[in-house]
Amino acid sequence: MTSFAFPLATADASDLRAGRDLFAKGTDFLKGVVTMDGLPPADRIEFCFAGRSNVGKSTLINAVTGRKALARTSSTPGRTQEINFFTLADSHYLVDLPGYGFAKAPLQVVENWQRLLKSYLAGRATLRRAFVLIDARHGIKPVDEEILTLLDISAVVFQIVLTKADKAKEKDRDNLLRRVRSALQAHPAAFPEIVLTSSETGEGVEVLRAIISGSA
Repeated sequence: MTSFAFPLATADASDLRAGRDLFAKGTDFLKGVVTMDGLPPADRIEFCFAGRSNVGKSTLINAVTGRKALARTSSTPGRTQEINFFTLADSHYLVDLPGYGFAKAPLQVVENWQRLLKSYLAGRATLRRAFVLIDARHGIKPVDEEILTLLDISAVVFQIVLTKADKAKEKDRDNLLRRVRSALQAHPAAFPEIVLTSSETGEGVEVLRAIISGSA
């Protein structure tokens, strides 16, 4: 059997059950933050979702939480301009970070929220893992590499989550995974598994829940 560095993540039945049980306790919006001093107390485990604009981040958060309108989605790239905190049970925060890269917003606004993004990633002690979302049709781009390098420097463990798997051609998947795996070799903070997801079909959603529950 061929062994791959950075294999696709899986979860066994007990891990999946733990994930379902955790999310059954409910997820609610807490607050949107535009400055570091507005962050909620660092009193629980946090998992954040990062990704370039229009990668499907809010849609995936809605799929994982089972709440169709929990995270706001927009067809306009860069619409999320703050760090949005969601409570998960009484033990976790899920954090929706502002999209990086192209954004239809004034330059000063873009610079301000990108600065906030970097400050959060570098300074949040309770951040357990960053999920970095990558479009399964396009792979890791230079703007993604900037965030991955920041996470390396900040010693924040990150895990690549490929989104929109249902929109990627099957014949292109192996080549894309090869390229992503190759790129991750240069990043010491990379978690050694990749999660393949589709918000449309539900692929990978329960695996993400299991990871967040701490069982996978």
